[in-house]
Amino acid sequence: MTSPYTHLIDLNDHPVSWWNGLLSLGQEIRSNPALYANSCRGKIMGTLFYEPSTRTQMSFQTAMLRLGGTIIGFDNPNASSVAKGENLKDTTKVVSGYSDVLVIRHPTVGAAKAAALTADCPVINAGDGGHLHPTQTLTDLLTLKCEKGRLSDLTIGLCGDLLNGRTVHSLCKAMSCYPNNHFIMISTKELAMPSYIKDIIRAHGGTFEETHSLEEAIPKLDMLYMTRIQRERFPSPEAYEAQKDTYILTPKKMKLGKPDMIVLHPLPRVDEIAVSVDDDPRALYFKQARYGMYVRMALILTMLQSTKQTELLTGQVHPGIKCPNPGCITNAETYLPKSFTGTGTTLTCEYCDERLLLEH
Repeated sequence: MTSPYTHLIDLNDHPVSWWNGLLSLGQEIRSNPALYANSCRGKIMGTLFYEPSTRTQMSFQTAMLRLGGTIIGFDNPNASSVAKGENLKDTTKVVSGYSDVLVIRHPTVGAAKAAALTADCPVINAGDGGHLHPTQTLTDLLTLKCEKGRLSDLTIGLCGDLLNGRTVHSLCKAMSCYPNNHFIMISTKELAMPSYIKDIIRAHGGTFEETHSLEEAIPKLDMLYMTRIQRERFPSPEAYEAQKDTYILTPKKMKLGKPDMIVLHPLPRVDEIAVSVDDDPRALYFKQARYGMYVRMALILTMLQSTKQTELLTGQVHPGIKCPNPGCITNAETYLPKSFTGTGTTLTCEYCDERLLLEH
């Protein structure tokens, strides 16, 4: 299924050359912001935030305002017709008709792709459940490019909730496309990285290792990417409480790291990074958030100017097959075409990447 618009649902839907163009434009905007102050005059960005957000929402809003555009939308679905039972398609169809570009954050995996299927403008995925967060990844890439000077030959530590962390999923998928990057995955057994992300790293020739010890991993790292243990992704308060304090970065642990190691975090922070670490010059998470504004300015400009069509669904529709992931958007919005890639006995849902093994 082809859309007439350029969408950003998954960063890997676009070639690395496209990413690099965005990053170069982000650097240019950061150096010369006044040159872009009126680039989006007369343009409207719609924002549909079904989930709470501070940095992502405000950085998109600030990006559009700094480009001279305006904003409509909601940050609380209970204050919209969603509270009356309106489905995702109808909300998207209406708001995209008012907008030149649409930004959506949704707690359900695959929602951004589902929205793009019928939207009347470009759609940007601002986070879909625990699945993907491509604009955070662009933020991370711009931070690395500016602060480390390269996107290859890095040892990257990923610590915390790697199972539900959409930011680390997107980052691994992106950084595996650059040569000679090695990933060290630091988590408990219960919160380990999903197998499909490991498969993607292998498929690109990347390498990874898994460990339960932050102290053992940190001396090897060029970059440490901390994540919070996400309360909202756990099935019960008890399950969250059992995991929440497992990894806490402290000044003592920072002493084990290289002098030029950098620490990133998508934020918000709960208690996984001690406040006393903020004074360490290697702690760049607040600076990282500012890079996010510049790269989102570059993204908005690029998408508004692009005429490239986007292939959203490339597999085959199987009306009689249900995605086994209960959190998939196709199980919430049942009108959506049940599209899967793959052949034989293994299919993969095109919305959430969940695998389905068919019986012989």
